[in-house]
Amino acid sequence: MRILGHGYPDVALSGARVLITGAGRGIGRATAELFAAKGSEVVIADVDVEAAQEAAGAIGAKAYELDVRSRGQWDKVIADLGHVDVLVNNAGVMPAGPFLDEPDVVGQATMDINVWGLIHGMRAVAPGMVERGRGHIVNVASLAGKIPLPGLAVYNASKFAAVGLSAATRLEFAPQGVSVSCVMPSAVRTRLSSGMALGHGMPTVDPEDVAAAILRTVATRKGEVAVPNYLGPIDIALAAAPERAVRLVRRLVDGDRALHPADEKVRAAYEEQVRSIS
Repeated sequence: MRILGHGYPDVALSGARVLITGAGRGIGRATAELFAAKGSEVVIADVDVEAAQEAAGAIGAKAYELDVRSRGQWDKVIADLGHVDVLVNNAGVMPAGPFLDEPDVVGQATMDINVWGLIHGMRAVAPGMVERGRGHIVNVASLAGKIPLPGLAVYNASKFAAVGLSAATRLEFAPQGVSVSCVMPSAVRTRLSSGMALGHGMPTVDPEDVAAAILRTVATRKGEVAVPNYLGPIDIALAAAPERAVRLVRRLVDGDRALHPADEKVRAAYEEQVRSIS
């Protein structure tokens, strides 16, 4: 353990067993490919087992069907795998639209997947890490865990919860040599943002950018990482700025865009997929 630096036992990427949820596509798949390229033993888990198997076959990884809402499924996966060196809690959904129009079942699924999925994963994996005195957990949240956005109220709530959960468990696990990092991307070009207007003043990143940030946390063990990095202190800036100024900036960057998708047909198709798993 280093005297200077992060202070946690190192986790060597080569040979490390890395479990990634929601890894059949998007950020999760990009992350799986990056860890595999570094010589890690990658395990891909996804509720879409066909996507998981296809992604795993492309990089020589293991694949598991996993609905992160089910603690029982988590326990079965971990019982089969044994130890996990790095857990990447990535699975998530992002329904959008007016708060009062969102069906209760969709809001419940959002909280169950985006929050309880992290809780179940950490409770299934962290005990083994604590017992071994080393390990690293990455919770993929969002800058929506720092910045409220009209049209994403329940999603906001789930990501604020993810940020707080990560910060508190980091404090609990640190004395046992286990680190927790929270990665918070801006808008990402994935299925979750399909049909929504990107750019136009809103920083937008690719899945590979987020994957690179996730990988770096294994070395840095930073508690919070924004993607792009310069947006890290944005919540402090928003809190310090006069409300009228914040409203003006929101208007300039179309801060209400989640209420009116750029492509309603494409967005509706994603929303229907969320309803189908609710």
